[in-house]
Amino acid sequence: MTPEARSALMATYTPPEPVFVRGSGTELFDQTGARYLDFIGGLAVVSLGHAHPVVAAAVAEQAATLAHVSNLYQNALAPEVATTIDRLVGGGTSPAGGQVFFCNSGAEANECAIKLARRWAGPGRHRVVTALGSFHGRTLATLAATGQPEKHAPFAPVPEGFTHVPYDDIDALERALEDGPVAAVLLEPILGEGGVVVPSSDYLAAARALCDRHGSLLICDEIQTGLGRTGRWFAFQGQGLQPDIVTIAKALGNGMPAGACWARAEVAAAFGPGDHGSTFGGQPLALSAVRATLAVMEAEDVCARARRAGARLAQGLRDVPGVVEVRGAGLLLAARLEGERARELAAAALAKGLLVNPVRADTLRLAPPLLVSDDEIDEALGILRSLGTGRDGSR
Repeated sequence: MTPEARSALMATYTPPEPVFVRGSGTELFDQTGARYLDFIGGLAVVSLGHAHPVVAAAVAEQAATLAHVSNLYQNALAPEVATTIDRLVGGGTSPAGGQVFFCNSGAEANECAIKLARRWAGPGRHRVVTALGSFHGRTLATLAATGQPEKHAPFAPVPEGFTHVPYDDIDALERALEDGPVAAVLLEPILGEGGVVVPSSDYLAAARALCDRHGSLLICDEIQTGLGRTGRWFAFQGQGLQPDIVTIAKALGNGMPAGACWARAEVAAAFGPGDHGSTFGGQPLALSAVRATLAVMEAEDVCARARRAGARLAQGLRDVPGVVEVRGAGLLLAARLEGERARELAAAALAKGLLVNPVRADTLRLAPPLLVSDDEIDEALGILRSLGTGRDGSR
């Protein structure tokens, strides 16, 4: 490859086509003007759709007012947004009684949670138990927490102190907790990158009880499932429990990089000045997007919309030829296919103007904006049905 042909970008992503230049709601447009339906939602990020006017206006106004001052000084937006997050963690109507640290991404939110758990637990009790098949980030610590050993190998040795057990196996979790001191158990309420795997209805509640018995914290990684995606503000609320720590990102800023780590006040108190920080975390520009996003989410009742639209999409997926199982909740869904054809079908769908994600060899993941319309759902299902019947995948 000649120097002229070499991209200035590191090769950490496969360079996909097309190149998108504009978005509106569930629609994306490429350099040629071709239209696509985004049923990936920026990996569950743009839950209000692309270029939502309320969020766009809030960011533009804040950018023209004050974008950044650093956390050496007070931020007028941070207490208000933290109060809203605390209320949503509590179910939306009353405060949960916790405190929030703002950061820029899901990995950073989980880094904060891991550090906080270790600080709370004290010396000699640093171990964190996570699930096989989980995904918690790509920093060294969150990569080590991620239950996918094949991702660890190229970067070995990864940080120690993490134990991985099978997901949805409460007996395995109990054995891990009995095998020496554990600071925290870190679980996704639904495995996202692991294939949209929904655990047994009592799994999280049983994990909560085990953590209480052994004096360990329960951390719920709600980075993909949080903020209405599964039909509740947070997926853990479907099992009627309260975690000690909740990590949030993706949909929080509707595309503006923003993350948060919520913790019960007693746990949050383990951090003192200088224990943790982030230069950009919680800056006014990002929090203007977060405040606007959360306000629209509540006004639009996105939880109810996700339940209703998710039921329509799930039923339609079950009728697509070649789909043998539909998993998930709300608008976080996966279609398991006959055979390992997910990449092939995702490419064919893209050629017809539909973005879906081949999260596993035999599984397509769908996470459209929570404001997706019935007509857009039906259009997407029509494209998938045409592929399932074996018709040509070209546009």
